[in-house]
Amino acid sequence: MKKVLAGILVATTVLGLVGCGNSGTKDSSKDNADKKEIVYGKSQGPYTELFEDAIVPILEEKGYTVKGVDLSDLQTADIALNDGEVDVNVEQHTAYMDNFNKSYDGDLVAISPIPTVPAGVYSDKYDSLDDIKDGAKVAVPNDASNTARCYLMLQKIGWIKIDENADPSTVTQEDIVENPYNIQFTEMNSMTIPATMADFDYVAITGSVVYNAGIDASTALANEDIQDYLVLQVVVKEENKDADWAKAIVDAYHSDEFKKYMEENNDGLWWIPEELQ
Repeated sequence: MKKVLAGILVATTVLGLVGCGNSGTKDSSKDNADKKEIVYGKSQGPYTELFEDAIVPILEEKGYTVKGVDLSDLQTADIALNDGEVDVNVEQHTAYMDNFNKSYDGDLVAISPIPTVPAGVYSDKYDSLDDIKDGAKVAVPNDASNTARCYLMLQKIGWIKIDENADPSTVTQEDIVENPYNIQFTEMNSMTIPATMADFDYVAITGSVVYNAGIDASTALANEDIQDYLVLQVVVKEENKDADWAKAIVDAYHSDEFKKYMEENNDGLWWIPEELQ
């Protein structure tokens, strides 16, 4: 009798553990897909502000709680996203994301384009691109993807010519095959360029830097043609791309409420992808 009771007890315990294990795994996966709190990487710039002002209210109406985590820069933000410390960020284009994935063995994916502020050419000294002189000093960002986009912009305005065989997303100074004005380029942290504009004849800076520095975007002497790989994106881990909360973010950017917000609040700063219009 004791042996029978012991056997029943062991069997019951094993079945209980198996049942709990299966239940825990299933619930964890379901919670991740259907959870109602969204944690986003927060930075100082137009994209986070647009997300907070226009997208968060839509998500909250759908029953989500949205929480921001301050992160010092985009690389830190992507590491936090890749490690699962935050769910989403809205601060990068696919060129930057692809570079991050290669460098950090990441698995980040873009799930929707969002309005983008184009890079531009600015000057504290001159009112026209035609004022450029031989040996002009020009500052450009030093992070790979934005360095490339600014050199492409300078090619667009006729200041340089880039090797036609170069990969547009990874252009460097080495790819410049013609420099008729003998421009002296200085590659530097894009966030420091606005404070040093007086030291240069012209500067090439991205839209988020223009916004953060309080520069009037309408004073740009030229703007880039935004390539597909430079359009800002909603970015999540690949495992979360089909989660309900991720779909809710995408739906919010494509909603009539968001379209109305942009119609009422876009003073020319934003370039809006066709699918969001």
